[in-house]
Amino acid sequence: MNNKLMVNGAEISVTTIEDKDYISLTDMLKAKDGDFFISDWLRNRNTVEFLGIWEQIHNPNFNYGEFAIIRSQAGLNSYKLSVKEWVEKTNAIGLMARAGRYGGTYAYKDIAFEFGMWISPEFKIYLIKEFERLKEQEQQLLGWDIKRNLAKINYRIHTDAIKENLIPPELSARQMSLVYASEADVLNMALFGKTAKQWRDENPGLKGNIRDYANVSQLVCLSNLENLNAVFINEGIPQAERLAKLNAIAISQMKVLTEDHRMLQLESYDES
Repeated sequence: MNNKLMVNGAEISVTTIEDKDYISLTDMLKAKDGDFFISDWLRNRNTVEFLGIWEQIHNPNFNYGEFAIIRSQAGLNSYKLSVKEWVEKTNAIGLMARAGRYGGTYAYKDIAFEFGMWISPEFKIYLIKEFERLKEQEQQLLGWDIKRNLAKINYRIHTDAIKENLIPPELSARQMSLVYASEADVLNMALFGKTAKQWRDENPGLKGNIRDYANVSQLVCLSNLENLNAVFINEGIPQAERLAKLNAIAISQMKVLTEDHRMLQLESYDES
């Protein structure tokens, strides 16, 4: 996944690899006045010390022998080191050079922040601020993905239970779809008080279905109802009796969920 940060007019790429965020030093370098290269930063003894400590903490495969040789030479006029050489010699994971469309030198966020200080203290502060904004935005989007996926996963559990307990053998595909639709409407009636067709008839101008317009509390309740209905089906409880049970549970759960401050916070994320 690739994202963009805007820092002091510079567009900076952020890529995620194995759940870790790497920031483009190549893009960051464009914000530094003068003709500089990333290798200039790597020549600095303090930079080498910082990178070595970071790798020791985060990288069990770090090559300490090669690092000791590099550290002894850092700061000398004759000393030169590219990112590729640093990675190959020390097995470093905090820096990497990529080719292709999103090519360039990338650094793990801690190292990128340190590189930002080399550009300027002001740049580093704005970089951290913009990165935090990006992470907050991702968390808000993640909240929406989780609630939708939760409903989808539980629906799979729900439909599996129907297949095992309500569908006789040799049914046609149409017959099976009618059974599923009937059970979906049991949940719709329990939670929304109407079937999917009734909702569509009442809202001809809206796209999607009734569940697409549910709020966070309703989606959480729906997930719980789907699990419970699967249990009730396995127990052989008739549909009418299940509907009565599910409706009572829905009323009880929605009273609790609509008063939960954590759910209200998620609702505000959903609306923003």
